[in-house]
Amino acid sequence: MSGRARSARLVRPSSFDRSTYHYKSRRSGQAALEARIKEICHVRVRYGYRRCAAKDGVTAKQDRRVYRELGLQLRNKSPKPRVKAKLRDDRRPATRSNETWAMDFVHDQLATGHKLRVLTIVDIFSRFSPALQPRFNFRGSDVVAILETACKEVGFPATIRVDQGSEFVSRDLDLWAYQRGVTLDFSRPGKPTDNAFIEAFNGRFRAECLNAHWFLSLADAQEKVETWRKYYNEERPHGAIGNRPPILLHNRDGVTNPPP
Repeated sequence: MSGRARSARLVRPSSFDRSTYHYKSRRSGQAALEARIKEICHVRVRYGYRRCAAKDGVTAKQDRRVYRELGLQLRNKSPKPRVKAKLRDDRRPATRSNETWAMDFVHDQLATGHKLRVLTIVDIFSRFSPALQPRFNFRGSDVVAILETACKEVGFPATIRVDQGSEFVSRDLDLWAYQRGVTLDFSRPGKPTDNAFIEAFNGRFRAECLNAHWFLSLADAQEKVETWRKYYNEERPHGAIGNRPPILLHNRDGVTNPPP
């Protein structure tokens, strides 16, 4: 066979049966089924196609096809909105104690080299520190327990400024904030200046406590950190509040109890 003939054979379009061009679907009308599925999904928003099929009395395969054509598919995991959170939209200077707290973590280590984390909390108005807690590891439930203890002693804040750390975006902390009427004010990712007060406090804490001591054990670290916290709150003069110790401004007209 010549090259020209072979080329013509390769490019010649395939032949189709004429009935293919005039095929009509034999599927029965599905308008009633579509209306029924829409009705069910309107009332039962989280119903999938299997539950719809069970109520319709049709096969799951048939119901799935119609379900998808109507665009009613559900996401397997729908994001839960954080009910007591906001994203840095209307920050104003604090005017009273317990109006706004700031919270963060500081990293250090024991003399043995074991990694250590310290949860730091400070009141933005009075510069009073309700809690400084060293631990090896933290979970959201640990943060909640520390906050609950501190709030029972000094009162509940209206707002707490935090970053996007895993312990702060946890379900435990969000539930606690909702129950206690506390708003979690999240910093923007990569913007430490959104929480400048806690950054300044952490700098003083590191310079005056963490860098000034060897921590021989976790218990030793907890004791020395708590000693510094009491000194900071009750004796150390703070330039931002007129060289007075924070305890003199703490809890003046501040929130003392969570809302009923």
